[in-house]
Amino acid sequence: MVSQPQRHAACQCGQLSVTVTGDPDFAVACHCIACQRRTGSPFGIGAYYRRDQVETIDGNMKTFDRIAESGRSLSNHFCPDCGTNVYWTLEMRPDHMGIALGCFDDPQFVQPVRTIWTEHQHAWIHLPDDLPAFKKAAPPG
Repeated sequence: MVSQPQRHAACQCGQLSVTVTGDPDFAVACHCIACQRRTGSPFGIGAYYRRDQVETIDGNMKTFDRIAESGRSLSNHFCPDCGTNVYWTLEMRPDHMGIALGCFDDPQFVQPVRTIWTEHQHAWIHLPDDLPAFKKAAPPG
């Protein structure tokens, strides 16, 4: 049996953390206005893990629920001390949770498989030409 890597993601102050086993099913770069505001950056990137891959969630957190541009609900889970949005859950993917790529200890382990909501992409952002891009949300999968 091959051992699966264990990965650790945490907020800025280290109070809220998530430990997962294995690789994510996929990673997505999102340019929607909400992700820009959530991250304070021109886009957000999330690694999407199946919930059965989540080993632990440690620390105190607050939750902000909203309706996404797609019309579906989304819950952001963040550290009440430093404000980092470490992970989120989505109505459209009930078996997954997104974890902010920048919160992982190893920033080299995964790259996005697609980019979405490019209708809100900042003009100076240039992602790889072979990365599938969608003006709105990408189809599930």
